[in-house]
Amino acid sequence: MILVLAGTADAGKVIGTLKATGYRVAASAVSDYGAGLAGEAGADMVHAGPLGEEELRFFLRENGIAAVVDATHPFAVAITGAAREACRALGLPYFRYRRPEVKLPSHPGLLLAASFEEAAELAARGQVIFLTTGTRRLECFTRAPVLKGKRLVVRVLPEESSLARCRELGIWPRDIVALQGPCSYELNRALYRQFKVDVVVTKDSGTAGGVEEKIQAALDQDLAVVVVRRPPEPGSLSLEEIIPLLGEALGR
Repeated sequence: MILVLAGTADAGKVIGTLKATGYRVAASAVSDYGAGLAGEAGADMVHAGPLGEEELRFFLRENGIAAVVDATHPFAVAITGAAREACRALGLPYFRYRRPEVKLPSHPGLLLAASFEEAAELAARGQVIFLTTGTRRLECFTRAPVLKGKRLVVRVLPEESSLARCRELGIWPRDIVALQGPCSYELNRALYRQFKVDVVVTKDSGTAGGVEEKIQAALDQDLAVVVVRRPPEPGSLSLEEIIPLLGEALGR
């Protein structure tokens, strides 16, 4: 059985391809939503909830996992690191799936940030900042001195945990857009107009994350866009590269 570390729409494609190739597939996702997507994609077994390195090792041993395909979000560096170490310790093949990247346009209004902290500094040029970076690093913006007095509008998943995190960090309900993406170009434009946005902040999450639509809709309205670059993913592979290497590793 192959374990797919899931949680994104890409994971569904990975699971479907592995199933079509003849593998039995288990999937693990942090959220119930991600687990639901994995189940819909045809995973034979689904685990919902976070897994640390020790929990992951136990899961791999107990379920007879033969290899791991890591299809988590490009910014999910903690689980990626834990998975690499768990597979190394158990001698299991590990493959990091590389989400297709977006070719960012060359535009004076597009600003690149190496971290969420730098993104907060760059976003301070506006008064109304539209955040599409999720809740995991939201405190980098709510607690940034340079953003004190600015209006932060946050687009998050429509999950109780996301809404609770926003409220914990002082985001008012009127500034929370609970919406499952990716959003179309037209919807992004409408949201920016509705909230009178000056700056949009997004992550370089790849084509599946709707980044192109977010960026183009903002630039076409002469808004500034801050993009947090994705962390390095050494050794990451496309799905087309993973399938034959997986078969080779498992003697198929």
